[in-house]
Parts: sequence; C-alpha cells; structure tokens
Amino acid sequence: MRRAVRAAAAGLAVAAGCVLAGVLTDDADGAGTGAGGTDGGRAGSVRTAARAAVIDPAARQDAPVLDGEDLDGKPAGLAELRGHVVVLNVWGSWCGPCRAEADDLERLSRQTRADGVRFLGINTRDPDREAARSFVRAHGVTWPSLHDPAGGLLLRFPPPLLNPQAVPSTLVIDRRGRIAAGIGGAVTDEQLRPLLARVAGEPS
Repeated sequence: MRRAVRAAAAGLAVAAGCVLAGVLTDDADGAGTGAGGTDGGRAGSVRTAARAAVIDPAARQDAPVLDGEDLDGKPAGLAELRGHVVVLNVWGSWCGPCRAEADDLERLSRQTRADGVRFLGINTRDPDREAARSFVRAHGVTWPSLHDPAGGLLLRFPPPLLNPQAVPSTLVIDRRGRIAAGIGGAVTDEQLRPLLARVAGEPS
C-alpha cells in the first residue's frame, strides 16, 4: 500500500513537470530505492539530501565532459573548474523546489569559495533563456549555468548517479573530476555543507 501511494505521488510530480525529493525517499525498512529503482544503499547511487553520503574515492566515477554556453551565450563547462571541488546543480525556472533551494545554494557558494569550492548549474527544460535569466536575477545567483533545454547534458551521466528526470539534483565533484556525492531533490546549505567540507578536505 505504501509503495502504491508513493508511486502515485511520483506520477503527479512528473505530470507537474518536476520530480521531487519524495521520489527518492527511503522505505520504512531502511532499504532506500531511487526513482529508477536504484538501491539507495549501493555505493555511488543517488540519495535524498538527508541520506546523502560521500562516495569512497576508490569507487568514484569520472564526471562526463560538460561544456556549452551559459545563459548569456558565453562558453562554460567543467574542464575550467578542474582542481576545484565543484557543486553541480540541475535546475529549471519552472521548478518549485529549485526556487526553494536557490538562496541556500547561493549563500553556500559565497561562503565556500575561499575553500576552493565552485558552483556550476545545468539549466534544463527552459527553452526560453530569458525565463532562466529572470530566475537567476530573482535569487541573486552569481555562478554560471549551462543552458541545456533538451536535457542532453544530463544523459551523459550514469542514471544511478544522476536521474535526468529528477529536478533539482545536485552532484559534488572532487578536485580530480570524479563524482563524490549525488543528491536527488532540493538541498539546504546545512545538508550540503558537511559533504563539501569532507570532499574539500581530501588531499589533492
């Protein structure tokens, strides 16, 4: 019964155009299951913010090549951020939970910059760049976002690490360009900060 209710709720979220964190919640028996049927306890799988953990360095996968244009048409990508810890946030201007987390992410980006942390967004399902730029202005976001209206960049990631239908999602990428943590759903600065501190504290 519980699984049926959860599936119905997930369907409504998809129909609304945004998959929420509830799709990635843990079952009562502690065996978490992701939106794609991924075991939440498996190393390297996406988890909700409350259950997120840093992946062991030996088990990390390289992040795919990400490059393109930002919302102003300027070149942007992951390669230029190599050597930094990167927070990669998937968002859309149409997504309510994205609006809820935007202020926290911007605050955290300012507070962690001195620690070598950089933020990069992937703006998805926004065919109109102006809608995305309005979102950026409204929340005072200072970090660039790749414009990915068709979601092609998201398909470069292994589904267990980034479900292309789960918006928002956040990945933490280590200094060597490997995916160190994956979070499905909205995240707060308090939830993300300890993950960043751990990855930023790793030897280069």
